[in-house]
Amino acid sequence: RLPSLILWGPPGVGKTTIARLLAQRIGAHFCSLSAVDAGLKDLRELVLQAKQRQARGESSLLFVDEVHRFHKGQQDAFLPHLESGLFTFVGATTENPSFELNKALLSRARVYQLKPLAVDDLLVILRRSLDDPHLSQQIQGASQQAQQLLAEAAEGDARKALGLLELAADSFPGLELQVEHLQSVLPERVAQFDKGGDSFYELISALHKSVRGSAPDAALYWLCRMLVAGCPGNYIARRLVRMASEEIGNADPAALQLAINAWQSMERLGSPEGELALAQTVLYLAAAPKSNAAYLAYKSMRALVEAMPSEAIPDHLCNAPTALLKELGKSKGYRYAHDEPHAYAAGEQYLPPIMAQRLAELPDARLYQPVERGLEVKIRQKLDFLRQLDQQHSAD
Repeated sequence: RLPSLILWGPPGVGKTTIARLLAQRIGAHFCSLSAVDAGLKDLRELVLQAKQRQARGESSLLFVDEVHRFHKGQQDAFLPHLESGLFTFVGATTENPSFELNKALLSRARVYQLKPLAVDDLLVILRRSLDDPHLSQQIQGASQQAQQLLAEAAEGDARKALGLLELAADSFPGLELQVEHLQSVLPERVAQFDKGGDSFYELISALHKSVRGSAPDAALYWLCRMLVAGCPGNYIARRLVRMASEEIGNADPAALQLAINAWQSMERLGSPEGELALAQTVLYLAAAPKSNAAYLAYKSMRALVEAMPSEAIPDHLCNAPTALLKELGKSKGYRYAHDEPHAYAAGEQYLPPIMAQRLAELPDARLYQPVERGLEVKIRQKLDFLRQLDQQHSAD
C-alpha cells in the first residue's frame, strides 16, 4: 500500500506527473484538487466519489496541488480520510512543509523534496518534444547550441523549458531554431529569489557560510545572486554586521567597523553605487581571521543570566554620589584599576557571588576563550597574564 506523500519542490519538476504515475502504478483512480481555487465543498464531492469507488472495490489517489494554500481547518479535513484509507493522499507544495503544513497532516505523510531538474534532464525533455509531430510541423528542429540555451534559461523548470520552446517555434515557423533566434524571444534572466520564502533564507545562508568558510569568491557569488534578484542592499548590509561579530569578532575588530561603514554607504548612496561597498565588505569578511569566541561567550552568559536569579549588585561596584549611600557602604572597598600595577586590580571580583561561583566551576573558569588567530592571539596572551596576577594575589 502506497503511503500518503508530500512532494515538496520548485515549479516544473514533475510533482503532478509523479502523482499521476503513482496512481497508474497502484491502479488507483486519479483525482485532483488545486488549493488555489478549491474548498471544502469540492473535497466533500471527491470524498463521496471515492466512497462510491471503494464500494465497487476500486481505490483512489487524491492529488492536492499547492496544498500549503489550504488553511489549518481545511488541511484537517483530510485527516479522517487518510486514517480510514479512503484514498491515498499526495500533496504538492513549493513551500517548506515544516512551516506551511500542520503537524497532524505531516505526521501522516512522508515528505519528499524534489530538486530543480539538471540541464541534461531538460535536454532530454526538449529533444523528446522536438520529435512531437505537432512541433515538427512548425519548425525544422533546433541546433544543439539552441537546445543548450533553452535548457539553461529554464533554470530547472521543465514547464518553463517547454513554454520557451513553443514561444520560439511560434516566432520562427518553418526554421531550424538557432541561438540568435532564441536571444530575441528569451526573457531577461532573473535569479530565483522569493522574499520571505525558502530561497531567500537559503541564499543568505549560503552567503553567511561562505564568509565563515573563508571563501571570498563564493561569498561574492552569493552576494551578487541576491542583488541581481532584487534583495534590498540594506538587508544584506545588516546581515554583514551580524557576520562580522559572529564569525570574526575580536580576531579582527576592523571587520565590524567596515560592515557598519558599508551599511551607511548603502543607505546614503543606494543602489547600484552602494553595492560596491557591500562587495568590498564581503571579500574582507571572507578573508579575515575567524573567531566565534565572542559569539559563544555571549550565548553562554545569556543562558546563565536567564536561568539564574538576579543577584544584588555588590556594594563595591555601586556608585555613592550621596552621603547616605556612603554610610550604607556603597562603593566601599572598590579598587581603582588605574592606581594599581599594570592598571589591573589583581584579585578583584566584578561578579555577584553566585555567578562568580558558577563560573569558577567551569573547566577554564571563564566563558570568553579567545582563539589563536588574528588579534585574539594577543587578547589571549593579555588575559593569561592577568590571570597570573590574580593567582599571585591569591597566593599572597
